[in-house]
Amino acid sequence: MVNDKAVLAYSGGLDTSVCIRYLQKLYHFDVITVTVDCGQNDDFKEIEKKAKAIGAIKHIYIDAKEEFALNYVIPSIKANGLYQSKYPLATALARPLIATKVMDVANIEQAAAVAHGCTGKGNDQIRFDITMRCLNPKLKIVAPIRDMNLTRDTEIKFAEEQNIPINTVASKYSVDLNIWGRSIEGGDIEDAYLEPPEEAFQLVKFNDDNTGYIELEFKDGSPIAVDGQNMNINNLIEYVNKKVGAFGVGIVDHIEDRVVGIKSREIYEAPAAIAIIEAHKDLEKMVLTKHELRFKQLVDEQWSWMIYSGLWQDPLRIDLDRFIDETQTKVSGQVKLKMRRGALSVIGRESAYSLYKNDLATFSTGSTFDQGLAKGFVELWGLQSVTANAVVTEVKLDQNGGKKSR
Repeated sequence: MVNDKAVLAYSGGLDTSVCIRYLQKLYHFDVITVTVDCGQNDDFKEIEKKAKAIGAIKHIYIDAKEEFALNYVIPSIKANGLYQSKYPLATALARPLIATKVMDVANIEQAAAVAHGCTGKGNDQIRFDITMRCLNPKLKIVAPIRDMNLTRDTEIKFAEEQNIPINTVASKYSVDLNIWGRSIEGGDIEDAYLEPPEEAFQLVKFNDDNTGYIELEFKDGSPIAVDGQNMNINNLIEYVNKKVGAFGVGIVDHIEDRVVGIKSREIYEAPAAIAIIEAHKDLEKMVLTKHELRFKQLVDEQWSWMIYSGLWQDPLRIDLDRFIDETQTKVSGQVKLKMRRGALSVIGRESAYSLYKNDLATFSTGSTFDQGLAKGFVELWGLQSVTANAVVTEVKLDQNGGKKSR
């Protein structure tokens, strides 16, 4: 009897490693593992070796770093992608890409199912499932950790019983890494009052008390150069991560609302994402009108929520991208940032499309702004507010005087 094939999104960690064996023993699948490289800096040869040792009949490695940066990270920069104004969506952006690559392999291999190692408590199950169903709603999705309601300690016990190699030291935290950021969950940092230990971080350093500066250049909303050097997006992100992270900048620690309704304590480190988005938002304020900015803030918030919520494939996301791209035709220029002891601030910006005009804004001699025009404007601007207050005062006077208001 020939078993059906299942294609598993495989990271090499505890969850996906035990999934190989569960898919074999409980579902009787021949398992093909797929690892998609979005910049996680893993030993991919070891991951392949591990997958095959556990029992995968084939392992496929896909280098998607450039595709991830160009087609997912750059749109997020243009949208100032921050879920709940905090999380720069690193993991959320990678999941639809990984799911798409898994589906591609499943089509080629004529697999009966696709699989992932997500739990039922997290957001990744939504991102994987919805993307996969949008691409092929008829293909079966298997998620052993979620479907069997497994806990981490149960998985570890099963791995030990099945002689599945795991690194229990590395498993202290649940970590996800790509070029846009690193998430850290679990362990003692589930205590929302506990300060995360320095040992939990890799990208952010804590021992530099010096002051540093970095200058980013944007063209049509995309970062194209840093400190005067033109770079492709992957190299630029790597450069900014190292430089900004060296000054202790890049940690996000917040209480996050998961899609499934759970509030969770989330720790992220994303020096490049935080610096680039801060610079991008500042440049937008210089070149876009207040009307564009106000509406784009609503669009950005909706865009970020959709990505976090696993709706990358939804038509609305594509519609929002069209609007965002149109606004970015003027978002070109330079932004200078200052870093010190974990603090980041914009200290300078310039653009050929700048709506900031010194001869209008200056308080010095030479101003071209006619102050005499302001008097009538102020009167009209506040007309309804003044009228509303006057009406309330009039009614109160009538009531106090015993008169009936008309």
